[in-house]
Amino acid sequence: MSEARFSNKTCLDASGPASNACKVCSPLGACLAFLGVEGGIPFLHGSQGCATYIRRYLISHFREPVDIASSNFSESAAVFGGEQVFVTGMNNVARRYRPELIGVATTCLSETIGDDVPRLMARYHEEAAVGGPTVVSVSTPAYSGTHADGFQAAVLSLVKKLAVEGTPLDQVNLLPGMVSPADLRHFQEIFRDFGLTVIILPNYANSLDGPIEGSPVFSTTTTVESIGTMGRSLATVELGATLGRHATAGEFLRDHFGVPLTRLRHPVGIEATDELFAVLERLSGRPTPQQCLAERGRLIDGYVDGHKYVAGKCAFVYGEEDLVAATAGFLAEIGVQPAVCLSGGQSGRFAEAVEIAVPGSKGVCQVMEDADLAQLETLLREDPPDILIGHSKGYRMARNAGVPLLRLGFPIHDRVGAQRQLSVGYRGTHDLFDRLVNTCLEAKQTASPVGYSYL
Repeated sequence: MSEARFSNKTCLDASGPASNACKVCSPLGACLAFLGVEGGIPFLHGSQGCATYIRRYLISHFREPVDIASSNFSESAAVFGGEQVFVTGMNNVARRYRPELIGVATTCLSETIGDDVPRLMARYHEEAAVGGPTVVSVSTPAYSGTHADGFQAAVLSLVKKLAVEGTPLDQVNLLPGMVSPADLRHFQEIFRDFGLTVIILPNYANSLDGPIEGSPVFSTTTTVESIGTMGRSLATVELGATLGRHATAGEFLRDHFGVPLTRLRHPVGIEATDELFAVLERLSGRPTPQQCLAERGRLIDGYVDGHKYVAGKCAFVYGEEDLVAATAGFLAEIGVQPAVCLSGGQSGRFAEAVEIAVPGSKGVCQVMEDADLAQLETLLREDPPDILIGHSKGYRMARNAGVPLLRLGFPIHDRVGAQRQLSVGYRGTHDLFDRLVNTCLEAKQTASPVGYSYL
């Protein structure tokens, strides 16, 4: 890599039409969040095509059946408003699925024509049977943000609608952001090891990676009732180094119910995971359990085993802002230079998050916010790194540039097991490290004229 490449500038000139967007639409993120509530089903107020598009993305990533309802706009609804199709669609969903919760997310079409969704919800409640499902709505036009923004907005709407005051409870809230079902299960295990009762919102650990028995739609662990108790928790742990552009669920619980908030970066790598465990020690009054310390020790041993294969290599990382920043910190920890960090998000905090994760990265790492994958492809052609890290949308450009791709984040469409990909905590970091090392080894074997069988 040439030294001239590196600069700490943030790309703000990519807000025009995207050639290959480094993001997915915000209603998708909202749908994912609503799927993390037991008995919950997403409902898109817009065209059937939006629901089909989002279902396709979620199903091909999680390899699980996903139901997303739609008000199914017609031409007349697009012109005169979608009130009737909204009420009809909601009644159909309530009758067909009998859900505990319907999460309503808007699309570009309903937002552009100016449909008043709160008024439509009021009409639905007037006509609906007593004891019907709880309804939560969120405004998510695709032109206003990324799938990560829609996800956070839906989580905030759930807390605003459901959380209530009451006697404090001996429990902790965890707002993990967009992570894998495997990550969610591991978070549950970690909090349990510390003796903490945790409410994870959202929690799609089972609904999007559950056993074949039981309901594939509603099987999860966070109930409508448990969300209602989040305003009575002892503390909230919210993960995300780039949060703050918009209000968050953690801030709402702090400001309206007095629940203390601790915001951390995603625990990828030893240093970031140590930060999480220090907070859990404080909240629980217990030292880190021995089994967790053993995992930390095995991770350090793994670093030693694989260091010679990755030290000094250069990586480009792309995807959601928080995941990219966390991955950059992990790379720096193992001696890999994160030369480019690129995201389609526009929180305004991305460069700062990378600088915190990788101290001294100014002049060494090019941070690109609100960016397009076409820009990343240009960088790959000009000066390819040793490895590219990100989701499946980078496969074609990685192949063309002859650079190995480590698949990480959302969406992963060309491999099986994305829902079981563990990346957080000491154990998840160890899995990620092994995947990174083996990707580099495979690339070395493939490029060799003789093919090493012993590395």
